[in-house]
Amino acid sequence: MPQKFLVDIDTIDLNEVMADIDRIRVLVPHRYEMEQLSGILRFDPENKIIIGYKDIKEDEFWVRGHIPGNPLMPGVLMVEASAQLCTYYFKSSIQTEKFFGFGGIDKVKFRGKVLPGDKLIIVAKNIELRARRAIFDVQGIANGKLVFEGQIIGMAM
Repeated sequence: MPQKFLVDIDTIDLNEVMADIDRIRVLVPHRYEMEQLSGILRFDPENKIIIGYKDIKEDEFWVRGHIPGNPLMPGVLMVEASAQLCTYYFKSSIQTEKFFGFGGIDKVKFRGKVLPGDKLIIVAKNIELRARRAIFDVQGIANGKLVFEGQIIGMAM
């Protein structure tokens, strides 16, 4: 059964980057190997949507050891990338210096593979937004196909 995307993927313009890595770093504290976003394509609080992406490079820290000869992006890093996207949404919406961390993940399913050379597009739809907690439905898309979905619960700490 085909999955329904949170947004019409034909409306995603990969050439319209609204926030590059430097702008992401203002709100998302992760650095070095743990930076899992390359850019933000859309931030639309009116429709409660944010879209970001991660360029999967040949020299990612996991490529050598996560299935040698057939490097698959670990699912936990796909979830981490979506959490970082949700952090950007939360910190853009609620002005706070608090760290926004995992409160939980739910209903996560992996449906496809992400390989070096791919662009992982991540879509998050805000379900609930409070000063101390936010909930997002998230999806990852690579090569036009849904590769993961789930729900991220974030907590301000």
